[in-house]
Amino acid sequence: MKRNSLKCKIGPSILNSDLSQLYAESQRLLDNGADYLHLDVMDGHFVPNLTFGHPVVKCLRGKIPHAFFETHMMVQNPEQWIEPMADASVNLYTFHIEPVLKDVLPLCRKVREAGMKVGLALKPGTDTEAVKQFIDHADMILIMTVEPGFGGQKFMNDMIPKVQWLRHNYPLLDIEVDGGVGLNTITACAEAGANMIVAGTAIIGARDQKSVIDSLREIVERSIQKCSCKM
Repeated sequence: MKRNSLKCKIGPSILNSDLSQLYAESQRLLDNGADYLHLDVMDGHFVPNLTFGHPVVKCLRGKIPHAFFETHMMVQNPEQWIEPMADASVNLYTFHIEPVLKDVLPLCRKVREAGMKVGLALKPGTDTEAVKQFIDHADMILIMTVEPGFGGQKFMNDMIPKVQWLRHNYPLLDIEVDGGVGLNTITACAEAGANMIVAGTAIIGARDQKSVIDSLREIVERSIQKCSCKM
């Protein structure tokens, strides 16, 4: 029997945390069981909001040297920030394909050459067909389950078929969901095949962060186990 090597990974988004206490908030999430930190970088162009850039990520890395960092680059020109984020010791560089459809493959190569893993992100209006030709060049595909740019939005259940299609066609691919994911929506995500879970408000705002992270993990691991038994 072929074993499914997928692993559940819970990566809280710090977007809705107290950014004036970024290190303390991030460390608390890791202490409570987070597998990685999901760092939302917005440029005010690709999305209408601004967050922080590579100087902040580099400072945070100085405080937290061993954690896995994913930067979710909601930016118009992802190439511009590859080297700065690599210099900040980012592990996974996830960029949106929409503004760079003609340059996705060269960008994947540049991200890898800079020493980072490659994540490709899709806005809700982007079909999986648009990313199909690039999947073999990526380590992870991110399906946005809200419109990117702001935290606290309502989960878009009609994004679930994208996750299902990816899992059906790429059984061992890391598939991440981000946006409105919490205890009320995690089952749909997990059963569709998502194994990397970004949750912001649901974890950040919880009285007991560890309990929420543990519950999310349990549901995802149960779905992975079911999938493994079928293989």
